[in-house]
Amino acid sequence: MPWAAVMTRNDTTPIARGGWLDALRFIVASLIILHHFQASAPVPLAEGLHPVFERGGFLLTNFFLIDSGYVLMRVYGGPVLGGRMSAGDFFLKRVLRVAPAHLIMGLSLVALVLAGTALGAPPTHPEWFAWDQLPAQLLLVQSFGVPGGLGWNAPSWSISALIGCYLCFPWIIRGLMRMQPWAALAAGVVAYLLANEITWALLDFPVYQMPMRYGFIRALPLFFLGMCLAWFAQKVWISPRLAGWAGVLAAIGLATVQHFDKHALASLLFISVIILAAGAIPVTRPSKLIEKTAVVSFSMFISNEVVRIAWFGGAGVAASRLALPVSVQWGLWGLGVVAAFVFAFLFHRWIDDPIQRLIRRRLAARGGSSAAAAVPRPVVSIDG
Repeated sequence: MPWAAVMTRNDTTPIARGGWLDALRFIVASLIILHHFQASAPVPLAEGLHPVFERGGFLLTNFFLIDSGYVLMRVYGGPVLGGRMSAGDFFLKRVLRVAPAHLIMGLSLVALVLAGTALGAPPTHPEWFAWDQLPAQLLLVQSFGVPGGLGWNAPSWSISALIGCYLCFPWIIRGLMRMQPWAALAAGVVAYLLANEITWALLDFPVYQMPMRYGFIRALPLFFLGMCLAWFAQKVWISPRLAGWAGVLAAIGLATVQHFDKHALASLLFISVIILAAGAIPVTRPSKLIEKTAVVSFSMFISNEVVRIAWFGGAGVAASRLALPVSVQWGLWGLGVVAAFVFAFLFHRWIDDPIQRLIRRRLAARGGSSAAAAVPRPVVSIDG
């Protein structure tokens, strides 16, 4: 590889909307919906097509966590380290980004369960809606060893884990941004491998497969790896042509290894290359369509499980009472997937985005948080 294609310099590719990073954001959110919905098909896709539909959840979560660290580092690293945004303002801004939508979805699910029970249609799997599991989930503490969080809107564990990462972010960058870019990249890889060995030794789990109650332990090494990739991207220029080929080959490599088995470490390498490559390709012609679909990705992530429970709760009752043929059940399944996308776009348009605009205005009105409100919104992290 010619060294001219990879060199340390100050004018690296800036992060921007409407390009490949935004496209990845929407693609990953869409695959998360498919992963969550596959088990509700008349024949689960993991059984009828390929096991990757089931095990792909760990891949998408890894992508989500690395991507969040990458984007937040590139957007907020300079302002936080330079003092233009305090650690408290950063944490407040991030929590206010995820908490309102999370609470709305969690309480909506509670209302759905209560209404269904009152109308004589209680959940067919009541163990997924145990009331003693709900408080930890609503408070987003289920990833820190606090009992609870199983069932209900279970994917919110990753939002809980990211809140811990937000707390660590300002302290991590103090050390990370003093490192040379290649050393930072090596630190991210070594930290993940070390965390993996420690969790195997102490808990008998690889770090990417930690139980939900240890979600923060799972998330932090991946989030840190994303931060290291971002610091590398800010200091090392990569030829767009090289980045394009690297991204394509990494995507092919990821699909190939997943066809055969999980291959966690190899998959993690390919995911890292894809994110690094996407960030190195300049956005010369921003796509408004890609940008629009990307900004809805958080709503897609936080709402799809609630839509799945509501839709297939009703579809299951209809299938059993009306003896619907399998072809009709497949049709209902496909409509359920579509409903998840439609609901997410409507939720973003009418609920999440207006709430966030109000929050930004309130933050701007606060003297101590004006810097927090002025920093641009992240481009690609699914957590907003």
